[in-house]
Amino acid sequence: MVDPRQGRTAVPLVLPTLLTLGVVVVFPLFQAVRLSMYGENADLDVVFRGIANFTDFLVGPLSGQFWIALGNTTLFTVVSVTLELAIGLGMAMAMHHVVRGRGLLRAAVLVPWAVPTAMAALLWKWIFTPHGVANAVLGTDIVWGAEAWASRLAVVVADVWKTAPFMALLILAGLQVIPRELYEAARVDGAGAWQRFRRVTLPMIHGALLVAVLMRMLDALRVFDLPFLFAGSADNEDLVTLSMLGYKYAVQQADTGSGSAVALLTLLYVAVVAYLFVRLLGADALGTRSARKAGGRRS
Repeated sequence: MVDPRQGRTAVPLVLPTLLTLGVVVVFPLFQAVRLSMYGENADLDVVFRGIANFTDFLVGPLSGQFWIALGNTTLFTVVSVTLELAIGLGMAMAMHHVVRGRGLLRAAVLVPWAVPTAMAALLWKWIFTPHGVANAVLGTDIVWGAEAWASRLAVVVADVWKTAPFMALLILAGLQVIPRELYEAARVDGAGAWQRFRRVTLPMIHGALLVAVLMRMLDALRVFDLPFLFAGSADNEDLVTLSMLGYKYAVQQADTGSGSAVALLTLLYVAVVAYLFVRLLGADALGTRSARKAGGRRS
């Protein structure tokens, strides 16, 4: 039974955090909702439009731009996060098992992640110029910025190079808490390297993998800086993302109503994806499903 005095003690401790969240999160969100319901008419007068800004992007004259941006954002997220997970897992395994020079290896691996995104974008944009390093190494003459698949591939490569170390760092934290006794017991039972990885390592780092994927996925769904710096503007349909589309209307065209509508649609999309991810995968990682099933059987 919960002591009521503990609840009274917790209120003043939690109140500053709630007030901070109210100022930092709730108020800007309320303002975005309010602005999304207004727009300008032909005489440049601000008028109330209700949900017209939303319907314009979903099924109206601006829907083409929105669905292209949504598709680019989703494609970028799926491809980049998948590659970063695979590469990050390999990097984490290497950092975990290397004995000599472990500190130097970890420092070297984290260098790309420490590079500012603007600098990384300019570096890789130079690499993918027609006369850059990429074409020289591949022996091709691809105009990376002119073809849709090439420009998207360039952005994905740059993002994977920069962010895979972040995934590796999170996964490494999970690897370091696995008891060595489990590996020794598996080795005694005759398990090979692949069996130890599949039956010991993966189950033990399942939670760390989900946390790494969730954090990276939420970051990728709102990506702006890397594709924007590659494209040079928010008008490039091959690279435009939801965040870039919101920037285009809110900043470049000074249409705060449409920009706020895109921002709220992006927020809704990210929230739905995060909810489904946690609902389908995260709950099992935390053991809540097993606990509910066990409780149901006991009752």
